[in-house]
Amino acid sequence: MISIPHKAKQFLVLLAKLLIVGGAFYFIYNQLANNDKLDWQKFIVLFKKNQSVLGISFILLLSVLNRYFEILKWQNLAEVIHKISLYEATKQVLAALTAGIFTPNGVGEYAGKALYYPKSEAKRVIFLNLICNGIQMILTIIFGIFGLLYFNAQFNVIATKTVAILFGGFVLLLIVLFSLKKIKIKGYSIEKLIHKINEIPKTVHRKNIVLGILRYLVFSHQYYFLFLGFDVDLPYLTLMAAITSVYFLASSLPTFQFLDFAVKGSVAIYFFGILGVNEWIVIFISTLMWFLNVVLPVVLGSYFVLNFKTKTGE
Repeated sequence: MISIPHKAKQFLVLLAKLLIVGGAFYFIYNQLANNDKLDWQKFIVLFKKNQSVLGISFILLLSVLNRYFEILKWQNLAEVIHKISLYEATKQVLAALTAGIFTPNGVGEYAGKALYYPKSEAKRVIFLNLICNGIQMILTIIFGIFGLLYFNAQFNVIATKTVAILFGGFVLLLIVLFSLKKIKIKGYSIEKLIHKINEIPKTVHRKNIVLGILRYLVFSHQYYFLFLGFDVDLPYLTLMAAITSVYFLASSLPTFQFLDFAVKGSVAIYFFGILGVNEWIVIFISTLMWFLNVVLPVVLGSYFVLNFKTKTGE
């Protein structure tokens, strides 16, 4: 095996840090500066009309809570390996988010967290991160299906027959997957995955679910309150049904973190267009959600990436 000199290794690590941080900021700037659908003049006029220190503080608080619950989720799951402090969990979550911003579906986040642990624990870290993200995806699907059904009952976007076929297909897929759970692919099977999940203490799973629900309620209601701030006056259930539907459908599409707001924005335009909401308002709110819940944490995460020190132990 070729041995890399210590100085060269330090240079490569520094180069990787600069590339990650530089790439993250480039993509953020590119999306904000070159998006011709963002009408900043309209935003400034509306902002001046509705500006409220209390309102802005409340929206920012929801962003802090959103990421805080995610950090608590990771701290809770990481205890399966060893206990970590809230600061350590914050460092790992924010640095991993920064590393994953320009990778497909944030896969860089898995590697980002694994780097904080010995190589011998890499597989366990990736698995725990999969559990951490997996519960959020399951909750998004559950809330999203109910939201979509309610929205569809109100506006008949999809024919009842189509809904029945899709639901039947989903149930059939679950039956097939569980009937083939013992079949192994490269040494892995659904049965083995279930066994690995069951090895994690039930108290950890319960806490993970509760924190996941709290996080979902925070960011979905942040979306809701932003619509209220932009003078969108719609019934609570109708607006929340549209929001949960958007998150469900947008999360089902493969994308990059830095394009997250564009994907959600495109889906949101369709749903909120049915509700008669102006397109520019939908785009602005989607962009604000992305800025508050991805860009700001990435700015903080950049500090942890630049101060990252490689593990020497195995």
